[in-house]
Amino acid sequence: MAGGAAVVFTAVAAVPAGAAEGGVSFTRVQVNGGKPIVIGVSGEVAVPASFRMATTHAWKWPAVFLYRGGVDDRLWHAVETSDCIDVSSGVCDINETMYFDPSVWDMRNSEAGAWKVGAEVHFEGGGGDTDDEGLTVYVKRNSRLTVNASPEPVSKDRTITVTGKVTRANWETRKYASYGGRLVSLQFKPAGTTSYTTVKKVYANGSGDLRTTVKASKTGTWRWVYYGNTTTGQSASPGDNVVVK
Repeated sequence: MAGGAAVVFTAVAAVPAGAAEGGVSFTRVQVNGGKPIVIGVSGEVAVPASFRMATTHAWKWPAVFLYRGGVDDRLWHAVETSDCIDVSSGVCDINETMYFDPSVWDMRNSEAGAWKVGAEVHFEGGGGDTDDEGLTVYVKRNSRLTVNASPEPVSKDRTITVTGKVTRANWETRKYASYGGRLVSLQFKPAGTTSYTTVKKVYANGSGDLRTTVKASKTGTWRWVYYGNTTTGQSASPGDNVVVK
């Protein structure tokens, strides 16, 4: 068998539709522990993956990859795979890392969302096997939140105004842009405690701006939390502490 770490780029390829030539089985496939892959506008995101491959063929370049079902719709990224970790004769465990970086590759905003997982291997001397693994992975655009609570300090039971803004990564411009209309949770953590509790939910306006008022009954920290959707990752703002006198 042939193993060896290698860095390759996934490119346009035919849709996985069962075994291309057979003779290989892929099992125990995992990508990012089943969690979404959340990507910002810069900085490399390393995503762990792993699988077990069984074959009697001499092979090279095994990997799992993400695709959507069209001949031109395999997601571009760099891949690094481990050598064969022997399980038994003809059976290998392979560890893999997928690398995503919008500042290096031209990622499109339309690429956010659900992707299928495929596995493939090339044989020494030509040919190979490509299989659909029946798994779904979500690739999401990162989101961000800001917060400001005022006045600080404030008299007990007086009203404070909490503002903020929700934005998300635009992979095409490589900047964060307003993400209007989102339903965002305002949370509070009393001083001396470790857990936040949701106080109310507020819709951002068309520019992504958040604004609401609450009564300040005790000293503590306020923050905004957005729980994301199928194309956008969840996020929480930093906390803003308000002293109640």
